[in-house]
Amino acid sequence: MGIDRRSMVTGALFAGAVASNPARATMASILAIPEPAETIDLWPTVPPGAPSILPVERIEERSAVTDRPDRIITGVTRPRMALFTPDRPNGAAVLIAPGGGYRQEAFDNSGYQIANWLTGHGYHAFVLLYRLPGEGWAERADVPLADAQRAMRLIRHRAVRWGLSPERVAVMGFSAGGHVCADLAARFAYASYRPVDAADALSARPFCAAPIYPVVSMDRTIAHAGSREKLLGPNPGAALEAAHSPHRTTTPQSPPHFLVHAEDDATVSVENTLRLRAALRAAGVSVDTHIFAEGGHGFGLARIAGMPVAAWPELWLGWARRMRLA
Repeated sequence: MGIDRRSMVTGALFAGAVASNPARATMASILAIPEPAETIDLWPTVPPGAPSILPVERIEERSAVTDRPDRIITGVTRPRMALFTPDRPNGAAVLIAPGGGYRQEAFDNSGYQIANWLTGHGYHAFVLLYRLPGEGWAERADVPLADAQRAMRLIRHRAVRWGLSPERVAVMGFSAGGHVCADLAARFAYASYRPVDAADALSARPFCAAPIYPVVSMDRTIAHAGSREKLLGPNPGAALEAAHSPHRTTTPQSPPHFLVHAEDDATVSVENTLRLRAALRAAGVSVDTHIFAEGGHGFGLARIAGMPVAAWPELWLGWARRMRLA
């Protein structure tokens, strides 16, 4: 696995703190992000529904702190997965969908950092860089789901190569990526694209799902307005809203869920998670729910220090063990 210069600098900056402060050492391991071991394209050629003029991919660094990258990506024309591999694999994998309001994807904060944490616990981690629905693709509202379905199938198709159990592939998503996660868990069998190869004969159903502070409902009264507009367009009808609200498409076949949200989230209302929880319970689907008083939005792993919401990573690890993911 290649290590870039930023990762090397980060390691040096934190080296003195590691021995004296275990909590800071843990944070250092999250922030010192290595390069992916491998990058896997989702589609053998141009993705389905491509516009005549493809968007231009751009990566922007938002952080002013050298050792804390916070990059965003837009214009994804080559949807792909960044694979991070553990030193001591447990045979399970997690597909991670970063957030960004369907306008961009914050692939450090809600992607690579999460992957780095998961590999430390034995999981293969696949960060999904999915197409953004407002960038000219046909069937825009199904574009993120199509990429997520294809990613799940490719992981299973190549599981032997990576030493994985094809069954034990989970999904985790944050904010709008939480919508990708919840939508996949609800509509894993929906035909969002035409099959392109043998991988598409496999199931896209996740073993379990963890939407974290997720966008869920497209109901104008509680929806994240930016995500709703990017996904559905400016004037969606009631049927389109319902079709893309996972709390309205959940079925008894949906996998077990782990939900996390903060009540003081001023970006995505906690009502999104509460509606998803109610729908899962009504369908008889196992759901483990954690609502915290404080945390705001976008806390991921790097913005939880000193708050009760800092418990969520350990809570997920315990839940994953109970679900027998690992």
